[in-house]
Amino acid sequence: MGLNNAQTAVASSESRFRTFVAGRRTGKTFLSVRELARFARHPNKRIVYIAPTYQMCRDIIWKDIQTKLNRLNWIAKTNESRLELTLVNGSTISLRSGDNPDSLRGGGYDFVVFDETQDLKPELWYEVVRPALSAQKPPGSALFAGTPKGFNWFHDLYLLGKNEDPDWSSFQYTTLEGGQVPASEVEAAKRDLDERTFRQEYMASFETYSGVIAYNFSDDHIVKWNRQPIKQVLIGMDFNVQPMSAAIMVRSETGLHVVDEIVMQSSNTSEMCEEIKNRYPGIQTFVFPDPSGKARKTSAGGKTDHNILENAGFIVKARNAHPAVKDRINALNSLLINTNGDKRLLVDPSCRETIKCLKRHVYKEGTMVVDKSTGVDHQFDALSYAVEFLYPVTKEYTPDNTKTWGVY
Repeated sequence: MGLNNAQTAVASSESRFRTFVAGRRTGKTFLSVRELARFARHPNKRIVYIAPTYQMCRDIIWKDIQTKLNRLNWIAKTNESRLELTLVNGSTISLRSGDNPDSLRGGGYDFVVFDETQDLKPELWYEVVRPALSAQKPPGSALFAGTPKGFNWFHDLYLLGKNEDPDWSSFQYTTLEGGQVPASEVEAAKRDLDERTFRQEYMASFETYSGVIAYNFSDDHIVKWNRQPIKQVLIGMDFNVQPMSAAIMVRSETGLHVVDEIVMQSSNTSEMCEEIKNRYPGIQTFVFPDPSGKARKTSAGGKTDHNILENAGFIVKARNAHPAVKDRINALNSLLINTNGDKRLLVDPSCRETIKCLKRHVYKEGTMVVDKSTGVDHQFDALSYAVEFLYPVTKEYTPDNTKTWGVY
């Protein structure tokens, strides 16, 4: 059986890391078996397939990979208890459970397949497998396959391939595009499922959690900036040591475009100023910070955060009092899309933390209280301070007022 169009696109990519975001029954397992065998052609390679549980490894792929390799007469030894194959050329293919990360520690890997990636823990990749790939010469590679499940770490990996990272490529295919399921069955599923579940499971769509704060934000707002010369930057800023956060914007024809971001751990306002000046030397800079910075200090020397910004040569604009959270949220959502359907706030795909905060910042379940436990609130605050000042929803300020202090 040959590859369908979706499988062919993924298999032909030469990127070191590939994400395959697909609807149900798109042929992810068939592609995984093929890729495991393709890499196993080379001698003395350590190859691993990872699924969320041991039972899934056995049920999903164990019989299929044995059937394919037996047909090729490649298998020298089979270990049923460990789900491991030793090949005649010295390579090994091991099936491992994601719920036991320690079983994957030790040595390096040449190629790893993550299946049902959305259900695996991110630590498995960042703390265990990624270092193991770097241990090999040449460094190993990986394939991530799965179906969306909200905006979790699988979505983060998907964005890497969409952000023109040279090591990454990302592919997204619906169930129908996979060619394995007839259109009549897809339509039947559409009748049986609610709209959000259908979009996620069959359309391979990353869906927003219920209670998301930036409810008007979608992937349509992620637009690459055209890199025109910058004469002026508008920066929203949140003061924290863990972390200092800034959203950097330029004026667009319809509103604002987030073109850059700065997130600095264990830092302070002085270091943030230096980073901004390094990135945008000689550029007129307006900063719209947390109003509490008029009295608060994240740096030594007795100066307030606002003093430090002004001494760095920046023009500081902030409310006299802290704006209500709901006012910042309403201003942000109004700028994302208004009643006429105009999208006036866009985000460059390179601004990963900004995109993450817009997609993941939520209310606590059953309340209108902002949930700060997700760790994305600082970048959200930085962005919304600027948006609320420039495009307030209250009557006492209007966007036209910005002209009186030179922001165009």
